[in-house]
Amino acid sequence: MKANDSDTLVEVQHLTKSFVAETNFFGKPTSYVQAVDDVSFTIKRGEAFGLVGESGCGKTTIGKMLVGLLRPTSGRIIFDGRDITALDRAARRELCRDIQLVFQDPYASLDPRQTVGAIVAEPIITNKLLPREGVDERVDELFELVGLAPYMKNRYPHEFSGGQRQRVGIARALAVNPKLIVCDEPVSALDVSIQAQVLNLLDDLKDKLGLTYLFIAHGLNVVKHISDRVGVMYLGRLMEIAPKNSLYHDPLCPYTQALLSAIPSPDPNLQRKRIILEGDVPSPIDPPAGCRFASRCFAKVGACDVAAPDLRETLPGHFCACHRYDNIDASCIAGLAREIQYDAARPSYGRGAGHENADPVLVPGSTA
Repeated sequence: MKANDSDTLVEVQHLTKSFVAETNFFGKPTSYVQAVDDVSFTIKRGEAFGLVGESGCGKTTIGKMLVGLLRPTSGRIIFDGRDITALDRAARRELCRDIQLVFQDPYASLDPRQTVGAIVAEPIITNKLLPREGVDERVDELFELVGLAPYMKNRYPHEFSGGQRQRVGIARALAVNPKLIVCDEPVSALDVSIQAQVLNLLDDLKDKLGLTYLFIAHGLNVVKHISDRVGVMYLGRLMEIAPKNSLYHDPLCPYTQALLSAIPSPDPNLQRKRIILEGDVPSPIDPPAGCRFASRCFAKVGACDVAAPDLRETLPGHFCACHRYDNIDASCIAGLAREIQYDAARPSYGRGAGHENADPVLVPGSTA
């Protein structure tokens, strides 16, 4: 996927990351885990790009490579026109101000020996953004921005709830006025009601400050709330990228269809159908030669076991890596995808067995 306009902030090109899995007696690597395999995507300025998938699919590894915690095995990351994978340590350190990370565990990411005010002030002081006498005022502004009272800055992390600690983490990320914030499953450790509060806060900050997000999560239901476009990963590969509405209303990849069918309906009386995947996820040490999802796919064709499909623009703005749509006219693709989806759906479950359900496998509230 090539960036074709000046609004692109991040362009990931054929990114790959391998980790040593086993070594021999002499310490020489004998096998590798392919955590990320030939991943390419772009993020525009002011956009929230969601990245979802199962545990171990490589989404967090991509986030860590973006912020510089890991170095890619191959590929490039172009950030604001600069290839950050080619920078030395000093130049990369200067770039840290522009790319910040909100961690998954808000408690583990905060120093228990420091007050939260000192935690938020530290990046301002380290990067010499303000004179010492202006730091306290800036910390107060950041606390108010994330919905915390300024007087709370003298407390320690253990005195806050999980949602409040995550707000402190967000304030710390905002302290250096970043261009990109990588949100690595920022609500997965919180209960549902607090998740909604933090997601609303992130959405409001995006609009107010013009922020750009890479939002990493397990659930498509969480990503739907905040993202403009969504990428779906499976076993180190990107399977589908599309604008939010296109992905949720007309998913093309069978894996995405299965994920969407698993989202529970908020209406207990609504009859639902579910696409049940069979088999196990292949080993990332010895991935399949063809499509990564082929062994569990309910719509595979002969080419799936032979060659990995390319992520291509199947519909306008909608990218999918699936051989099922090879040589299919664009006008027929949406209908074929819906047919695949319905054929794979299992018998209905839930208490609404007598209710007519217009669309059993689409996300509740969506329209066909």
